Amino acid sequence: MKIVCIGRNYLAHVKELDNDLPTEPLFFMKPEMALLTAGKPFIYPDFSKEIHYETELVLRICKTARSIAEECAADYYDAITVGIDFTARDLQRECKAKGHPWEKAKAFDDSAPMGEFKKISALKCPDDIAFGMKLNGKWVQQGHSRDMIFSFNRIVAHVSRFVTLEAGDCIFTGTPQGVGEVHVGDTLELFLEDEPMFSFCVK
Repeated sequence: MKIVCIGRNYLAHVKELDNDLPTEPLFFMKPEMALLTAGKPFIYPDFSKEIHYETELVLRICKTARSIAEECAADYYDAITVGIDFTARDLQRECKAKGHPWEKAKAFDDSAPMGEFKKISALKCPDDIAFGMKLNGKWVQQGHSRDMIFSFNRIVAHVSRFVTLEAGDCIFTGTPQGVGEVHVGDTLELFLEDEPMFSFCVK
């Protein structure tokens, strides 16, 4: 299973981090060991002092293919959930300043908590999917798929030009504004539409 992550896919998030607006989907990858299944705690790593949450919609690929046409891309994903792209922001800044790759800031173990998948066809508004996260009972991120710079279909088609997508692969589709820091003792609760999907604590 591959975990593909899309960066800078919400305009407000691009602005809050003072990044350049992308002209095509930007993607990076996390290894399978980054997956943190629902119910397990996130153990704060000893190599960072600034871990940030980034709440995202996550697509599940259902058929193996490469070079998928954008107009056909919806045939290659069938389910969605919500997850977090944990980022060691201090390490990321260090890597960016040195012109180094970001893997150690993005691809570390347990950096991709993810809920159970739901069929997209079962959602109330599959064309405008609401999602969000509460931190210690308070909303900190709320987003809608309509606000993405690049649509699901554009993302799937673009990534598949470079990487064969296989059934079971997951694509994190970007985070809206409101990213922030987590600390030991925090509780995070993730929502898809108005349904709580999973929660976990930071230890």
